[in-house]
Amino acid sequence: MPDGWQWDNTLFKGSAAYYERGRLPYAPGFAETLAAALNLDGRGRLLDVGCGPGVVTLAMARFFAEAVGLDPDEDMRAEAGRQAERRGVTNARWVAGLAEDLPAGLGEFRVVVFAQSFHWTDRDRVAATVREMLEPGGAFVHMSDLKHPPADPVPPPLTAPPYAQIGDLVRRYLGPVRRAGQGVLVNGTPGREDLVLARAGFENVERHVVPAGEVVHRTADDIVAWAFSRSDSAPHLFGDRLEAFERDLRAVLRRASPGNRFAERLTATEIMICRKPPGER
Repeated sequence: MPDGWQWDNTLFKGSAAYYERGRLPYAPGFAETLAAALNLDGRGRLLDVGCGPGVVTLAMARFFAEAVGLDPDEDMRAEAGRQAERRGVTNARWVAGLAEDLPAGLGEFRVVVFAQSFHWTDRDRVAATVREMLEPGGAFVHMSDLKHPPADPVPPPLTAPPYAQIGDLVRRYLGPVRRAGQGVLVNGTPGREDLVLARAGFENVERHVVPAGEVVHRTADDIVAWAFSRSDSAPHLFGDRLEAFERDLRAVLRRASPGNRFAERLTATEIMICRKPPGER
């Protein structure tokens, strides 16, 4: 887990309602890329650990017999259920729990995916447990935005969201150290997932980058939703100053773009795949 931090159930408290609108999507085609890389054929089971509102679970469910989303946040699971019903996904279910609760009686899986959630876990412990939960030849999948994308040669047609100024405003309200639930992230969240997976016995990491680059237009409401979808600026952190923060946030956005219209490019998605040997139980 991040240095000096422990999980608590307020990490994303109040964020689920803002997630779909506020967060930019993964690169289009990520599900098809993953399905092709893993030769998915509608059989087997998927486990999405830290599934949130089911973004990846629902995109991947059609490639499996069953998809299971695991998340400790009740509101996130409820939102995932609503999205599944809206999209007509009938082979997904949602389970309460932390990654550290695994295997949790969930059985064996063809694929276990962590989409920007692995860094919140006790990674060595969780990676070792997931290896035992995979069927022979099964895959541990780590997904994230591409960490160091190339510079954009052509600026978007509208003003980019003023993320640096938003960060300054959050620090003015919540202090200089990044908040996360009831704790703080003094040193941020950890990286080098490849080393963690190697310690767990996974070999031959396979890396895929799914390109993006499409320009998406965003409104002030979208950027406010982005702020409230994050663990470091979740609504509950502001207490009785929430309305004041939102008022100041909208003022920052108006100064950046008087018409409250913004644009940014979708970031490429990085997928890291580690397979369990076919002959290993």
